[in-house]
Amino acid sequence: MKIREDFLPLNRPSIGETEIAGVTACLRSQWITTGPLCKTFEERFQHLTGARHAVSLSSATAGMHLVLTALGIGPGDEVITPSLTFASTVNMIALSGARPVFLDIHYDTLNINADDIEARITPRTKAIIPVHFAGAPAEMDRILEIADRHRLTVIEDAAHAVGTRYRGIHAGGFGRIAIFSFHPLKNITTGEGGLITHNDEQLEKKLRLLRFHGIERDAWKRYGKGGNPEYDIETPGWKYNLTDIQAALGIAQFSRLAEFNRRRAEIVALYREGLKGVTGLELPGNPAYPHDHAHHLFVVKILAMERERFMEKLSDHNIGYGLHFPACHLLKYVKDRFGIVKLPETERAAEKILSLPLFPDMTDGDVAYVCAAVREILGGAEGGRN
Repeated sequence: MKIREDFLPLNRPSIGETEIAGVTACLRSQWITTGPLCKTFEERFQHLTGARHAVSLSSATAGMHLVLTALGIGPGDEVITPSLTFASTVNMIALSGARPVFLDIHYDTLNINADDIEARITPRTKAIIPVHFAGAPAEMDRILEIADRHRLTVIEDAAHAVGTRYRGIHAGGFGRIAIFSFHPLKNITTGEGGLITHNDEQLEKKLRLLRFHGIERDAWKRYGKGGNPEYDIETPGWKYNLTDIQAALGIAQFSRLAEFNRRRAEIVALYREGLKGVTGLELPGNPAYPHDHAHHLFVVKILAMERERFMEKLSDHNIGYGLHFPACHLLKYVKDRFGIVKLPETERAAEKILSLPLFPDMTDGDVAYVCAAVREILGGAEGGRN
């Protein structure tokens, strides 16, 4: 096949005139740090999820740090989470002084296996962090039932889940804590950013204090017209606030969420058709329960050749790719600090997974090109030429 001249990345944010106009208006307002646009952005997520509270942040990692701190999770505690997730979650658990306890996954969907939870619970367990992997929801009914029976906090990792629904309920809408990400690779972006949704009044106060130095009021309330710049600090905090510049981008992106996710679903359908029946390739599985998939990632499994060689071949075809994710329980610092654990399905999947390009601005021709390249590469592998 003819190699394309331009590089097709794994992902690329879709930035249009709506976003440019929103950010420009924010700049012209001359209020560019945390302010009324952040409040509007938070309100959008309250409406989307049904949560009573939403706290915008500089990143989802900051959100995990604040939640673990606000819940008092620390040395001697344990937090249950899948190993197949981004390392930031495990880093935050480890840095809090707590111990990550890893769950296995379903090999086909790469989502948390709820059947594995109860065996991992001990008297030291404080929380469960299910991941809505690649935009497909975890089995929340089962997870919540187990958590309630054992009086455990549930913290949804909703980094992939803007637009994800489980049995009609949006991620973050289960009356628990959820953490969203707006990194440039996510379904909507604020450049960098995150957000916590929850329903707890006391937790809300703690999160807002910890988010900004321990100061009770945001800068726009202190320095705006009629504001009082005096403050006191009850407890020290960090500086994890989102800015209005970022919120302006996020609000514009949010207005296009249905458009973005509809296009993502179309691209996934094209992939499934174009890669159907390819020997040496497994396509992503979907949960059997009712759900709306946000299609954040399209993660295949490479069976017919070494994954590193397959990635080299994709590069030769000017195609980007990703690895979501190296299994956290196999990371050096995790093994050295917390010991070795066996997770058969996680390890089986982690050796083979690879993310193919997926973003709303991809054309049908881009998808067809990737499919043709994958067919050619794996066809060559079957013939022994690779």
